[in-house]
Amino acid sequence: MVRDQRLELDLMREVVDPVKKDPAADPGRLTNREKTMMADRLRPTHSPTCLASRLKLALSSYHCHHKRLEHDEYNRLRPLVRAAFDDSNERYGSRRIHAMLKRDGVRVSEKVVRRVMKQDGLKARSSRKGLHYSSYPGECSPAPRNLLNRDFHAQAPNQKRLTDITRINASDGKVYLSPVPDCHDGRIVAFGIGLHPTAEPANSSLEKAIATLPRCGWRPVVHSDRGCHYRWPGWIRLMEQAGLRRSMSKKGCSPDNSAMEGLFGRMRTEATYPEHREKLTCQEVIDKTGEYISWYNTTRVKAGLGYQGPDEHRRSLGLMA
Repeated sequence: MVRDQRLELDLMREVVDPVKKDPAADPGRLTNREKTMMADRLRPTHSPTCLASRLKLALSSYHCHHKRLEHDEYNRLRPLVRAAFDDSNERYGSRRIHAMLKRDGVRVSEKVVRRVMKQDGLKARSSRKGLHYSSYPGECSPAPRNLLNRDFHAQAPNQKRLTDITRINASDGKVYLSPVPDCHDGRIVAFGIGLHPTAEPANSSLEKAIATLPRCGWRPVVHSDRGCHYRWPGWIRLMEQAGLRRSMSKKGCSPDNSAMEGLFGRMRTEATYPEHREKLTCQEVIDKTGEYISWYNTTRVKAGLGYQGPDEHRRSLGLMA
């Protein structure tokens, strides 16, 4: 009886660590390869027969996979792939993992990386469709024309900036986030965050974004949707005082601000994992979002920047110390 309880406890500990499953996951749902890897780790304290029986794995299948693992040609690569995956906090897929290994001098094809990740159950976080948030109040004030026309590329920083506001559900309320990314490299130059959909998140993010601009020089276009936060007198006054140019999407046309929609999708997936989002408190969501934005600017690599992060890209161009 005690031995069975110890086996059950050891299995539940293992199912969380090697494949990053939910703590309530059933070991019986793992692949035969994952079951064999788990059984091998527990062999010093439990017999293969007991392990195979509890894992619902045929003993012949266990010995077959065990033999394959002993002669695994990717033995040296697997811990490197695992380390890169863990460093990304489970956010990177095979392309970015391959880029990270390449930067570290590991010569391997993306196809092999993809195969190893699939075999080891390393799957990047994926998004589930969440609740849609709209701040559109109707045409409460004149809307400026769309100056970007879906061209979200900029040759240099401070030419084009975007903004929008989104809602993130938490266990004890809702959090409202308003970031301001730069179209040159996607760097989030400022963000505002709060517990209510007032003017504060949008206005504070704009004030912080204005503070990052040089005193003299080009004043960027700031593009938004037609939400009420960008129609209120306070927002308009801040824009005019800083000499910034307003640009707005067409009514009900999300592709006109698709770059922001894409950013929000990545943030919902990577900053607050869908399976755990509503288990977090508002303060935990705020903390995780701030940590994510810092990581996004300093570390998260982008294919369009040659698999560099925004800050690293700017340093390579001499735009940042």
